[in-house]
Amino acid sequence: QAHLVESGGGLVQPGGSLRLSCAHFGAMFNIYPMSWYRQAPGKQRELVASITYGGNTNYADSVKGRFTISRDNAKNTVYLQMNSLKSEDTAIYYCSYDGSWGQGTQVTVSS
Repeated sequence: QAHLVESGGGLVQPGGSLRLSCAHFGAMFNIYPMSWYRQAPGKQRELVASITYGGNTNYADSVKGRFTISRDNAKNTVYLQMNSLKSEDTAIYYCSYDGSWGQGTQVTVSS
């Protein structure tokens, strides 16, 4: 089973940027897609973006054109570059692989 560790969250003003990282330990990294999810207070967890080992990506409509998911297979790490952040992006962000979840990292967008 994979062990996932997220980092990079924080407080940012609207229009700002953050980059999240997710380091993958344990299970093989090259089988399933890696995904970023988020959960805002009072809302269900939702898929933000995913990326296959070969680099194919998928995004939620709400983040298309603003967020970019990427991966460094040599480092077993996936990134989420978030630009033009909005208050509605405020949530706990989780990475996921083959049913395993990280502990989450808080992103707060506020002036």
